[in-house]
Amino acid sequence: MIRDRIEEALGEALREVAEAEGIADFELPEIELTAPPSPEMGDFSTNIALVAAKQANMPPRQLAEAIAEQLRKSKLPLEKVEVAGPGFINMFMASSWFTDTVAEILESGQRYGRSSVGAGTKVQVEFVSANPVGPIHIGNARAAPFGDCVAAMLEATGHEVEREYYVNDGPYNTQALNFGRSIQARYLQALGREVEFPEDGYHGDYVTEMGQGLANEHGEKYADLPLDDEAAYKFFSFLVGEIVQQAQQDLQDFGIEFDVWFTEKSLYDNGDIEREIAGLTGKGMAYENEGATWLRTEDFGDESDRVLVRSDGRPTYIAADAAYAANKFARGFDRLIYIFGPDHAGYVPRLQAVLAACGFDLERVEIIVYQNVRLIRGGETVKLAKRKGQIYSVRDLIDEVGSDVARFFFLMRSNDSHLDFDLDLAVKQSDENPVYYVQYAHARICSIAKQAEARDFEFAPEPQLSLLADPFETALMRKLADYPHELQRAAEARAPHRLTTYLRELTQLFHQFYTNCQVLNADDIAMSTARMALAEATRQVLANCLGILGITAPESM
Repeated sequence: MIRDRIEEALGEALREVAEAEGIADFELPEIELTAPPSPEMGDFSTNIALVAAKQANMPPRQLAEAIAEQLRKSKLPLEKVEVAGPGFINMFMASSWFTDTVAEILESGQRYGRSSVGAGTKVQVEFVSANPVGPIHIGNARAAPFGDCVAAMLEATGHEVEREYYVNDGPYNTQALNFGRSIQARYLQALGREVEFPEDGYHGDYVTEMGQGLANEHGEKYADLPLDDEAAYKFFSFLVGEIVQQAQQDLQDFGIEFDVWFTEKSLYDNGDIEREIAGLTGKGMAYENEGATWLRTEDFGDESDRVLVRSDGRPTYIAADAAYAANKFARGFDRLIYIFGPDHAGYVPRLQAVLAACGFDLERVEIIVYQNVRLIRGGETVKLAKRKGQIYSVRDLIDEVGSDVARFFFLMRSNDSHLDFDLDLAVKQSDENPVYYVQYAHARICSIAKQAEARDFEFAPEPQLSLLADPFETALMRKLADYPHELQRAAEARAPHRLTTYLRELTQLFHQFYTNCQVLNADDIAMSTARMALAEATRQVLANCLGILGITAPESM
């Protein structure tokens, strides 16, 4: 990437200046390149002279001039380098750089923007992992495209990535037992039995339907089971497979394929939890007190030690989390990424303390929390309450607005920002709808090619890209050149919203180019050929970026 080459040249220039000034042990500061606010100020700018002036023992402006002189001698494709203000260095790229970018895109195709910076690093991304107590609802839905896109960005930058869904189906999972009690109550009611519905149960219509289905299938077979945890887990077990299967289908329709569906129950069945507890006890990290087994999490920043095994012998979710992390690391991942919803934000420090107490390297663990989603319809918030049965599911969302729109809308905002999802805007077929706006640009470029074919338009054998000198063409080429950098930075920051922003900006520049620069002009075949090449390069970058986001690039709309 050109940015890497510029940063390397700036670093080398700084070192040469420091050496000329006789400064020993010069520590190279972080070099940051920015885009100036207007093309008249250059293509790239840096404040490195202001940052390094004190260490170099030179006034910032003087240091900037010295660095600029070194850059002018470099092999970078620079037209000129200017020093501005107190010491900013503005760099203007040669026109060959812009046209070389177009040629590179056309040659690289789907590979353009991808890199190998993460080669050799194995990463697991665990996301969604909703409790299997009903359809995946809107609160979990944001995690789906976000986690999938984080994984895709890491893959595009050379990492080996595995997507995993953790099914919370353990025999002591609180929500599983609450759901099982709810199903048992609806089953008994379907049989005509009078039974009080659990206070913290699930009230959705789907629960009633499931209870009725069990009554139709099994009749009185389970009617006399006691109202205890064992029976609750049995009723949960009757339906967990169906719920997981529905989740798999809904997520597939949302464009998401998990490599692994890992079950909490397997940690019990395989003895992983028992072995982890025994290992922690043997290392002195777990101890007995008042009949329970405790983990020394307070030593690692937790507000208090946590119970691993209750006094009645039941392991806690802490024990399952510890065993699950051990399982992950045993599979050879270099880095673990957990993606949690806002309801788990308070659990993050606790999980970190648990993992540290278990001896895991927290430098290899990354926990990302996304914020709430609020559905808006007709300018009003859509009221939802899962326990009361008012569920808006992933399936509802896909059916109403489509997978592409849903994914784009979820990815438009940073994960740490609350998101208002405007359902009315999502179904608009106009430029107001950002995903329609971007997809239409791709379709429009495809239509230009179809028009040329229908008109038997004859292009030149090879595009003469040096003809692309109009300001609208230059602005578009500059943006195309930014894509590899944007993709890499988005991957590093786990920030898919950088890509949706990039797409919208690229689309705006393309429409300005299309409006002001006639592509198909029979009186100027050379220019038409060059502009068609630029349009095709734009289409390729749109398709590449949309592909990372898991969104289709339609040829017609």
